[in-house]
Amino acid sequence: MTQLVEAPDSVGMSAARLERIRPVMQSYVDTKGYGGISTMISRRGRVVYADQVGWQDREAGTPMAENTIFRIYSMTKPVIYTALMTLYEEGRFQLIDPVAKFIPAFGATKVLGPDGSLSDQNPMRPMQVRDLMTHCSGLSYDFLEDSAVGGMYREARLMNDASRSLESVIEELVRIPLAFQPGTMWHYSLGTDVAAHLIQVLSGKPLDEFMRERMFAPLGMEDTDFRVPEAKRARLAAMYGHPDLFDRDMTFSALFGHFLSGNSGRRDVDETYPVDAPGGFLRGGIGLFSTAADYTRFATMLLSGKAEDGARIIGRKTLELMHQNHLPQALLPYGLAGVPTPGYGFGLGSRVCSNVAEAAVSTSVGEFGWAGAAKTYYWVDPQEELVGLFMTQLMVGFDLPENDLRTLVYQAIKD
Repeated sequence: MTQLVEAPDSVGMSAARLERIRPVMQSYVDTKGYGGISTMISRRGRVVYADQVGWQDREAGTPMAENTIFRIYSMTKPVIYTALMTLYEEGRFQLIDPVAKFIPAFGATKVLGPDGSLSDQNPMRPMQVRDLMTHCSGLSYDFLEDSAVGGMYREARLMNDASRSLESVIEELVRIPLAFQPGTMWHYSLGTDVAAHLIQVLSGKPLDEFMRERMFAPLGMEDTDFRVPEAKRARLAAMYGHPDLFDRDMTFSALFGHFLSGNSGRRDVDETYPVDAPGGFLRGGIGLFSTAADYTRFATMLLSGKAEDGARIIGRKTLELMHQNHLPQALLPYGLAGVPTPGYGFGLGSRVCSNVAEAAVSTSVGEFGWAGAAKTYYWVDPQEELVGLFMTQLMVGFDLPENDLRTLVYQAIKD
């Protein structure tokens, strides 16, 4: 589907000033190892900028295209959480419900103490559904090293055995202790994968079927799925950058070592993020493939709760609940791999800006969004009715082209 791009002046933006975006994005292709970049900007429900620079596949000479398909990694998370909250709207759960109410095995999951001892979850405050969404569940990720739990995940191969079903991953996960008592820390984690399994439990449907019914079909996300059909694989972007974050035994510090040594180039990630897994690569924290236009449709919906045709996807008050800070002051600023995120809190699945000066980027209070391991990134600014999208395939880049894009978008607002 070709994306209609409307005149920026119609929504209070300068076409001339938006032209500043392209040369800056091109500089990342020319000098920073990016294969290609696709950007899309929407304001007041209208796409006013869409552009591509560089290559979908540099070696093959295939230019980046409007319909290029990307592995979006952790940008899968907001889509999963939004779908889960449509079940909240049906009264299927409350945010403070124990996860064990729906997945009983989590009731027996222990907590690993600093001294290696195991204890029960606090019976007055066990893992709750909201903890899965705010990353306060006690769960972790394979590549994180601040707890012995990460090593247990690596040994269990929770993230790099794509042949496993989502159900089998959760069955293994419940047997590994939590890294901390739920609700006491912010820690990036497999909580979204548990949330995805919760969708299956509550709906009684396979994850991909539910997502198509609640998100992809009504939003017109024709190229978004947990697989890429053979007929569309020529549109899949090649991966560049550092070694695969989800390789067996990979850690964030090891990856940073690859960055320092200049180990960057074309990468094959098919083993950990397959296009053709039987039944689809069904996960929650990663797993989706999408295009710039498809994801912009999803992100734009988050402003109003409605699809382009006016169909209600999710309620306005539910979106307000999701996109405000849910972390107590004691847990701020939250941080990933030891890097703090000043000026932001965390909502039900997305960062949320609380202080523009502390954030030190062009934004507004209440702006929210997230990113993916291969440098996909989006933000939604309700104050400005603005959506920005940055898509590429660069495994764990350490520079910040997304912040350049933010600057270039906000400086183009003229009303």
